[in-house]
Amino acid sequence: MKYLKPTWQTLKNLLKRRADNPKENFMLLLIGFGVFMLGLLIIGYAQYFIWHDLAAELVALAGLILLIGGMILAAIGYISLSVLRILRFLDSDDDNTNTPS
Repeated sequence: MKYLKPTWQTLKNLLKRRADNPKENFMLLLIGFGVFMLGLLIIGYAQYFIWHDLAAELVALAGLILLIGGMILAAIGYISLSVLRILRFLDSDDDNTNTPS
């Protein structure tokens, strides 16, 4: 368990820093949404405007990869905006208990 403590502390500090950057988290959410929509448009384009089967499937695969990447980016941005901010607020009480009165 002693081996995991520095790793856990490093992860906790990384999440706190991520929670303290709401502008960056919002931009991550917007970029993820944009990439998601681009992937969706590419899939729609491949479905309705490309008649050659192999080309349509390859273009749709590229769109699907973009779609999944956009979902992951948007999810990270949303989680950073909401859940990590709440955890940061709840954890701030623990930081103040160690100060002498």
